[in-house]
Amino acid sequence: MVHRPENLLAHQTFVQDELRASAEATAKIYDRCADPILKAAGMLIDALSRQKKILLCGNGGSAADCQHLATEFVIRMNPAIKRPGLPAIALTTDSSMLTAGANDIGYDNVFARAVEALGNQDDVLVAISTSGKSESVNRALQMARSRGLATIGLLGKDGGKTKGLVDCAIIVPSDDTQRIQEGHITIGHILCALVEREMYG
Repeated sequence: MVHRPENLLAHQTFVQDELRASAEATAKIYDRCADPILKAAGMLIDALSRQKKILLCGNGGSAADCQHLATEFVIRMNPAIKRPGLPAIALTTDSSMLTAGANDIGYDNVFARAVEALGNQDDVLVAISTSGKSESVNRALQMARSRGLATIGLLGKDGGKTKGLVDCAIIVPSDDTQRIQEGHITIGHILCALVEREMYG
């Protein structure tokens, strides 16, 4: 038996309000983030054109976004565009590495350690954080800077500390974590699509 809320009209209004809020947040991204999105796309295209790779890191929902976007680069976005796989690694997927790092060197250091091991000059680190306050992400960015990686931040709110640690900050103009996360995956899809179009369109 399918459960139906008692006050169906109120729930329908809630659904409508949520969809409207999401659409309004997306419209603000266009108004305020177009330039940094294009800058980030250029950074990714430049790196990939020189046989460099993309690393991605983030926590929680942002970790899932890292995996999602890495997959889009490696596999494909648009099936009409025939292209080779592009080198992208989500630093959020190896449970043995993450748990060993958390146990042995502290969780705040797990992404920095991975960047130290896998990041090379002129690779790109994409850091995803809704708050810009994640210590594990910020330490990864500091490590990336020391190793000569280019850095992109998908952020929200005011960008937090992370804003000052990246070469390109794309800040979703919202204080609502849900809207920021929705914005991040939309922006990520746009970046992947721009890379495909420019490199293989």
